[in-house]
Amino acid sequence: MGRKNTDKIIFREVPVLDAGAKGVSVAKAEDGRVIFIPNVVPGDVVDVQTFKKRKSYFEGKAIHFHKFSEHRVEPECQHFGVCGGCKWQNMNYSQQLFYKNNEVFNNLKRIGKIELPEFEEILGSKKQFFYRNKMEFSFSDSRWLTENEIQDDTEIHDRNALGFHIPKMWDKILDIQKCHLQQDPSNAIRNAIKEFATENNIPFFNARNHEGLLRTLMIRTTSIGEIMVLIQFFKENKTQRELVLSFLSEKFPKITSLLYVINGKANDTLYDQNIKLFKGREYILEEMEGLQFSINAKSFYQTNSEQAYELYKITREFAGLTGNELVYDLYTGTGTIAQFVSKKAKKVIGVESVPEAIADAEENAKRNNITNCEFFVGDMKDVFNAEFIATHGKPDVIITDPPRDGMHAAVVEQIMKIAPEKVVYVSCNSATQARDLALMDSLYKVTRVRPVDMFPQTHHVENVVLLEKK
Repeated sequence: MGRKNTDKIIFREVPVLDAGAKGVSVAKAEDGRVIFIPNVVPGDVVDVQTFKKRKSYFEGKAIHFHKFSEHRVEPECQHFGVCGGCKWQNMNYSQQLFYKNNEVFNNLKRIGKIELPEFEEILGSKKQFFYRNKMEFSFSDSRWLTENEIQDDTEIHDRNALGFHIPKMWDKILDIQKCHLQQDPSNAIRNAIKEFATENNIPFFNARNHEGLLRTLMIRTTSIGEIMVLIQFFKENKTQRELVLSFLSEKFPKITSLLYVINGKANDTLYDQNIKLFKGREYILEEMEGLQFSINAKSFYQTNSEQAYELYKITREFAGLTGNELVYDLYTGTGTIAQFVSKKAKKVIGVESVPEAIADAEENAKRNNITNCEFFVGDMKDVFNAEFIATHGKPDVIITDPPRDGMHAAVVEQIMKIAPEKVVYVSCNSATQARDLALMDSLYKVTRVRPVDMFPQTHHVENVVLLEKK
């Protein structure tokens, strides 16, 4: 990457041309170098001050607007531009969908270099705000101060924060008053905890010094009204812990699952932690087409429940099941897709590397009286082999929904060996999806493509592809 060059250059009256990766927009300097600029919209004309210079690009910020884009809208959220969570909130929604669709098309074309059918229309989300079913907030005793607060001479007494990390600053937390991503009572719960803890002198966490008590807050909600709240405490203080949890349970009696963790390690990830129940049950229930899925504190579940239903319907439609097929569901997670397609299949085999997820999948199948789903645990590249196929049968259809890194090369190779008639590839990263599609191009033709927007106001987009044998 070369030596850092932080010389500040000002470019005047630069037209913003495109919306690029990671939610920043793209302009071009006179010498042809790309300039990445946050919080602007394609069609804006701006003066840009650069703060980072590289061989082929600059990073900068808009310091003056000469013209506003016709696609610009007023952001809903008071924290827009500082929080960094909803980078496209100043762009109208139809334009967001346009750029998401473009990203998928460009990745499949440029990286995949494969023949593509005409794309089916990107499926937008009915809800553009308050669509997330899971939010995580951090406590801090030294909140991020706004520019106005810094310039104002008034002494600041309340430095407590409960909110989000400032982008690229691991120890700085922006205090959030109202977040537009999760439905109520999410905002009410967060604000009530902050107020109660501050009034009762319960110390907020200090990430630099590793001091304090209150560390993180997680809120999960479901479409049938169930609520999970989990608080991470940095150390055990029974009196203060019970004070906070009792307050929550009395103030919000509709909480289904009230949990806590004592976590004194360096990071705040939950996966190796012992989750303790304070009140209610250890899981909440989500419902989809009559099926119920239990979600515990560590479970992975698509974070936009309503749009997940649409994504799964498209996946099932692409699979074109008649009731006679053996289906393999790779990277099955808690078995949501497997169970969702099971009534249209003869049998579904789900494979997943996380043992807890498979335990959830089996429990959910039992709860839903589904008898034609079997689940197996192990690393996909090791489990999904010739012996596994010999034992469980050659699939007619494979559904694969891998993580952002895409499928391991050994998994792609195995799919090519067993050569099912159809593969439905669900992806949250069309760049790695394109790479995998290119590896399968000798045997498979892409016959359907449909992007799905799960995350309005952000640059993220899912994509569903149907591959059929040539």
